[in-house]
Amino acid sequence: MMKHHTLSRREFLQSGAAATAGLAVGFHLPTSQAQVAKSASMAGSAEINAWIHITPDNRVILKFARSEMGQGASTALPMLIAEELECDWSKVELSEAMYSEHIKRNRLYVTTATGGSRGTRDSQSYLRTAGATARVMLIEAAAKQWGVAAGECSAANSMITHAASGRSATFGSVAVAASQLKAPEKVALKEPKQWKLLGTAPPRVDIPDKVIGKPMYGIDVVRPNMVHAAIAQCPVFRGKLKSIDATSLAAVKKMKGVSDVLEMGEYVAVIGNNWWRCHQGIKALKLEWDVGANGNVSSASIKKYLQDGASKPAGVAKTVGDFDTVYAAAPIIHEAEYYAPYLDHAPLEPMNCTAEVKDGMVTIWVPTQSAEGSAAAAARAAGVAPDKVEVFRQQLGGGFGRRGGFQDFTRQAVELAMKVGKPVKLLWSREEDIQHGHYRPATVARVQGALDKDGKLVALMGRVAVQSILERVRPEALKKTPQGTLDPQGTVSFDDSAYAIANLRAEHFYATTHVPVGFWRAVAHAQNPVFRECFLDEIAAKAKRDPYAFRREMLMGTDDTSRRERGILDAVAKAADWSKPLPINQFRGIALQDSYGSHAASVVEIEKRADGKLKIKRVIIAVDPGHVAHADAARAQIEGCVIYGLTAALYGEITIKDGRVEQSNFNDYRMMKIGETPEVVAVLAPSGGFWGGMGEPPMAPLAPALLNAIFAATGVMHRSLPLSREGVTFA
Repeated sequence: MMKHHTLSRREFLQSGAAATAGLAVGFHLPTSQAQVAKSASMAGSAEINAWIHITPDNRVILKFARSEMGQGASTALPMLIAEELECDWSKVELSEAMYSEHIKRNRLYVTTATGGSRGTRDSQSYLRTAGATARVMLIEAAAKQWGVAAGECSAANSMITHAASGRSATFGSVAVAASQLKAPEKVALKEPKQWKLLGTAPPRVDIPDKVIGKPMYGIDVVRPNMVHAAIAQCPVFRGKLKSIDATSLAAVKKMKGVSDVLEMGEYVAVIGNNWWRCHQGIKALKLEWDVGANGNVSSASIKKYLQDGASKPAGVAKTVGDFDTVYAAAPIIHEAEYYAPYLDHAPLEPMNCTAEVKDGMVTIWVPTQSAEGSAAAAARAAGVAPDKVEVFRQQLGGGFGRRGGFQDFTRQAVELAMKVGKPVKLLWSREEDIQHGHYRPATVARVQGALDKDGKLVALMGRVAVQSILERVRPEALKKTPQGTLDPQGTVSFDDSAYAIANLRAEHFYATTHVPVGFWRAVAHAQNPVFRECFLDEIAAKAKRDPYAFRREMLMGTDDTSRRERGILDAVAKAADWSKPLPINQFRGIALQDSYGSHAASVVEIEKRADGKLKIKRVIIAVDPGHVAHADAARAQIEGCVIYGLTAALYGEITIKDGRVEQSNFNDYRMMKIGETPEVVAVLAPSGGFWGGMGEPPMAPLAPALLNAIFAATGVMHRSLPLSREGVTFA
């Protein structure tokens, strides 16, 4: 894991050497004024890979260090800079921040990772500071030229103005002079009420090119002298190649376009001049695998193992009050067991990477959520230092967490490039992609609750049996307790609940299986809210309480979290007209969950038809992320979460038989269709004072709200997903 370097404010904001063509403001650049002056004097010097570059003709070029995967980050993040810079947004240009500069200058861009709904919330402070710092330096440069006080000048629309004298100057005309000034130690950022750009919805910069098919996705990369690779990996995880049938091997090597067949331990690769020919070669090989002891594992055996883990005391993540005593004495108690299956990310673009290893350097062209993660995998595979790797980030045809922490496809591409001695473009087939994912872990949860005589929830216990994701990527984040190891992800929704419950216990059974698990959109907040929020509806029904009122009563605290949770619950109830009765045969469910720094609530409305089928009529999701950068992108995130989340709840399931994944393509791992998609009402309710995420929080309350709606319609709580396996049919 890379170490973070602590920078002083001056190092962080100090202007680096600027080309005579313009001003570059970056982070951890040379602080010696002699260095700056020397670099600035270099005629024709190129951009130095800082956040802001301004040219003499007044073009503003902003660096983008994260990944664009449809979420609109390539627009929202530059908006943070532009707001404080006071530049003309219509003339802004974007430039990719290269990994090589990032690593050579000691994490110049802080991070290149895009995941965990962190893009805006983690970078807003330093990006806004970068813009404000540049604005102050530009104003100071103009003021010096005019011989006036900087405080008498202002900036707007890429112009500096001295109102008293009526003089003005473009950013570009003072950029070189500004670049030679010291960066201020401290700059004031605008108050939200002063924002002109943030919170609005200017046209997204990525969409016009997508309409005409201009962006380069990883699957589009072509390099000189490049060969293609298709692979087959051991169908049972952790297995390896035993042998290849000699006759089939000889036949494949003679196939048109095939240049080689490589045995790589846990996988076999066919190399050739055309991916389809390589793929046909892979299919023609007769492979024998050593599957080890995992060849008998099934979904049933895994579920039984998890159920056993959830049925006995496990590692205690949090305890408040005395759950056991209160539960034993309560007049009304309730217990339920829930199950969520493995899920694949299933991005439209399968895993791929193009790699070249030459002269001690490794270059990769990869659709990645983390240039640093891809580079680390490439460096390990090639046995070189991280600064010997260059990463060209391509647009992503879907990420959802799959293209972040686990970079098996990058490692394989580099291994093959080293073996072949040429640039290799590795592309997984759809079958490989679905059958060799890093899945959302299968989970069993046992939940117990107690009501007092007045119908108030006085005790709640959630015990979650689930594999650890952090075990493989951030083992230092695991917690050791007297009862065993805990993954903090295991008990989210229970140990971090905003509900005021006097007696609470959260436990995690640390499960281990041979199935690889990873960060699936919203991670534990994709399934744990189902366990908590559906249980609340079940126990509220025992108390004969309205689900909305039942939740709201537990959120009457005066602290910020309670206030915001109550506020977003009220916002979604208002948007859904919760106080008004629905038409006959229509029902609704509600759910609440905070995650990734934001607060979200959902109401799902369904119709029960005469033939017994259900129809999802409308989904309302309200999110309070504190502040919103790009309003339209934020609403689009909500809409995308609805489709992705409903697909999972209705149909999503990866099953294991004989140690291997049974699903292979979209015919048996189906997606939600356009005709099935309900009306989506996206409610943005920013309360201010903080920056939360948007990519995953809308997912968290969605599935439980749907299950609660079905419970309201049928009186049956379906505690196992997907609903298609539960016999629930939708019109």
